[in-house]
Amino acid sequence: MDFTPTEEQTAARELAGRIFADLAGHERLRAVGTGTDAGLWKALCAAGLPGAVEETGLLGLVLLLEEQGRRTAQVPFAASCVYGILAVARHGTEEQRARLLPGLRDGTTVVAGAFPAPGTVTSGPEGLGGAVGWVPWLGDATHVLVPDGDRALWLVRTEDAAAVEAVELTAPWAAARLVLDGTPAERLGEGSPAPYEDVLAAARIAFAGLQAGVCAGSLARAVEHTSVREQFGRPLSTHQAVQLRAADAHMDTEAIRVTAYEAAWRFDEGLDAAGAALTAAWWASEAGKRVVHAGQHLHGGLGADLDHPVHRHFLWGRQLDAYLGCGTELLAELGDRLAKGDPS
Repeated sequence: MDFTPTEEQTAARELAGRIFADLAGHERLRAVGTGTDAGLWKALCAAGLPGAVEETGLLGLVLLLEEQGRRTAQVPFAASCVYGILAVARHGTEEQRARLLPGLRDGTTVVAGAFPAPGTVTSGPEGLGGAVGWVPWLGDATHVLVPDGDRALWLVRTEDAAAVEAVELTAPWAAARLVLDGTPAERLGEGSPAPYEDVLAAARIAFAGLQAGVCAGSLARAVEHTSVREQFGRPLSTHQAVQLRAADAHMDTEAIRVTAYEAAWRFDEGLDAAGAALTAAWWASEAGKRVVHAGQHLHGGLGADLDHPVHRHFLWGRQLDAYLGCGTELLAELGDRLAKGDPS
């Protein structure tokens, strides 16, 4: 395995880092509220970063999402790239790719994903029926990728849905409840449940990469705070208990990062990545919540301030924990795979 970024991946990551640093500061995030930062999304698309994922692969996307997570920038980057660009590029027909990819690259088309939602949606001659309780970024999406009970994938225009009802999550992700009732949809990936497994693995890896960035940002803020905040005449960072807590958070963050990198590398190389994706998701869920709790704790009373930047990392870390499926659920699924002798 070689996780060394290519020149293209490095250039894309550096460009993303500059854009997020310039346009995702704390005051701007406060002004945006709970929706997408349209100006930031436009800047990212103008720079060609969503479209670059087709060339840099899932590992390249993970590197970009780390930069987003460091800033908790409110754009549907992960969702639209995984459920849109990668899903269409890998499983769409030639006609679907020609029709959908240009809009996905320039940001005029945004895809959310009703994942995972097995058994909640039915498909038939009259269209799709059922409901999905919450879909991140659905409030700002033009399309949503929906799996039915048989794990077939369907692309639905949000304007065709019976209802898109805004819901409030822990993190400000412009989420909504999706209601389908005879809703027209187009099939993505014909004849096999494999596209569902492929997209699910990619989503788990991508959101694990996002969690790595969220944790890195939380820890960086904690290090900065404890280096200047003094107690008993010396910086908090000189106290052994603080050092040990920060060291544990650093090791957890690195574990999230390296498992996401490994899973993304396997995915890009065409190897079976389902088990590695579960492993990355488990680390992101289980270790991620430890890191954001540590980041908040190391800020003392400031960590409980809802307007403090570190609190955003706490909210995102806990929301990603829930979205990835929570550690115990992921561990049970991974255990089932191991029990069946899955070599991955």
